[in-house]
Amino acid sequence: MTTHTKPADLGAPRKEDEDLLLVSRPEPGIALLTLNAPRSRNSLSRQMIAALDEALARLSGDRDVAAVVLAAAGPVFSAGHDLKELSAHRADADGGRAFYQETMLACAALMQAIVRNRQPVIAAVQGVATAAGCQLVATCDLAVAAASATFATPGVNIGLFCSTPMVALSRNISRKRAMEMLLLGEMLAAEDAMSYGLVNRVVPADRVMDEALAMARIIAAKSKLTVAVGKEAFYRQIEEPLAEAYAYAASVMVENMMAEDAAEGIGAFLEKRPPVWKGC
Repeated sequence: MTTHTKPADLGAPRKEDEDLLLVSRPEPGIALLTLNAPRSRNSLSRQMIAALDEALARLSGDRDVAAVVLAAAGPVFSAGHDLKELSAHRADADGGRAFYQETMLACAALMQAIVRNRQPVIAAVQGVATAAGCQLVATCDLAVAAASATFATPGVNIGLFCSTPMVALSRNISRKRAMEMLLLGEMLAAEDAMSYGLVNRVVPADRVMDEALAMARIIAAKSKLTVAVGKEAFYRQIEEPLAEAYAYAASVMVENMMAEDAAEGIGAFLEKRPPVWKGC
């Protein structure tokens, strides 16, 4: 049964979008987060960032959740930072500097929380993802896009280079492709986004959620411990020089081998039976 909850203590909601973020459980082991501010193009306002951060923190500690799907209501997945919100703070005594710094740091912390989250996070993109919205897609562990979805880091067009989206983007795709997106600020079609490595799969719009849930379902059938160990190791080793990466990965494999789930999985494989995971 699907249930919806609203993250608590996030301040007064916007009138047009009472629940900025919908949290549901469409299937056992799978959590669905839905950005629910279509009138503001699901922008990453300070409230939206806080809502996502709080929801992910709760889910990360939920041992019943094996995978998280991130989707959005309306034709826009996310247009990035709320430019109206940012512009309003130019009237601050410091010209907005403190608010801008707090906002960028809060957004950066959210992106890192997605990476640190024990469960894999799958973006289900059915519309436009631009600027920090594109950053959000790039930060997720996996991404499924509708054939009609588009992506861009267009900040350069309005005098605000997409420097923070660049961090996630440049860790997903090649340097030349990343610089092309950042310097030209042009919309990228879903098929091109897949060829660049920004998304994993492109499907018809009416199949995006089904595809994302299918991927989540496959992950949920595996050992939660093993997936969590593997996700953490992936992001840690990729930033290391080759020798250090191998040394670290070898130590992770040794510790993983000592886990009960590894013994169960190997035993089940040799005995030709389904494994029974214990999560330890």
